[in-house]
Amino acid sequence: MSIQLTILGCHSATPRNNAHPTAQFLEINERHFLIDCGEGTQALLRKNKIQFAKIRHVFISHLHGDHFYGLIGLIATFGLLNREHDLHIYGPKGIKEIIKLQMKLCKSWTKFAIIFHELNGTESTVVFEDKKVIVRTIPLDHRIYTNGYLFEEKEGPRKLHMEKIQLNPEIQVCDYHNLKKGKDFVAEDGSKIANEKLTLPPKKPASYAFCSDTAFLPSIIPLIKNVDLLYHEATFLETEKELAKKTKHSTAKEAATIAKRAQVSQLIVGHYSNRYKDLDSFQKEAAAVFTNIHLAKTGKVFSVS
Repeated sequence: MSIQLTILGCHSATPRNNAHPTAQFLEINERHFLIDCGEGTQALLRKNKIQFAKIRHVFISHLHGDHFYGLIGLIATFGLLNREHDLHIYGPKGIKEIIKLQMKLCKSWTKFAIIFHELNGTESTVVFEDKKVIVRTIPLDHRIYTNGYLFEEKEGPRKLHMEKIQLNPEIQVCDYHNLKKGKDFVAEDGSKIANEKLTLPPKKPASYAFCSDTAFLPSIIPLIKNVDLLYHEATFLETEKELAKKTKHSTAKEAATIAKRAQVSQLIVGHYSNRYKDLDSFQKEAAAVFTNIHLAKTGKVFSVS
């Protein structure tokens, strides 16, 4: 499975009974990321049976409390569990000062290293990359400096076309590695067989875009074009469009409009205002614009294979 996204919390502002602030756990191409860390995240991780040790990278969208107040508690718990692995935290400039001050005043320094990657740029930039996954920022428009994040698999090796390969006795198992890397096959007489005749294209890399608190922002469309899964905040319905504009949030219709224009495969909406008791209204409003829409819900898992 290429992507598995677990929604831990998906409501805005203050925590309530069965209404938890933003936090998500993402598994992509054997990598594990925590996205935002609202109050109560560590309890929700336990409830969803997610191992704390898997979390080595935390991405914080912005410094409003409902998106990071759970972080210092999670770090403290890591310390109590005798964590040894480094913890990388990506977030707006200032997050290091906030966390370090709390640790200093509480005299609760950790034995493991915390490596902060503070962000202040207004252009999309790569913030994490290894052999399997690359993560870029998605600059958003909120009341304070805010980023979403785009998580993408790197393209894998080409697939062997065994029927064609078996027609060429010179090709041995030891040649498969080079074929998967896209190299042509060179026969003993010096002739070449083009790689495309012996292999098939690799599977399409999976992608996930997380767009946290933001006003309606069409400029993000090129950044999230054709992603497999998009989470876009929908704090309000169109009936409160003016309030959304004032507070720099989006409506369900606006989230769906972004998804449609970006031609994404699936849309998840969340970050609901606690003023709404019937979340089906979000589904109905968004579905009028974009059909493949899902409502975020605590404990719900979304997959892309």
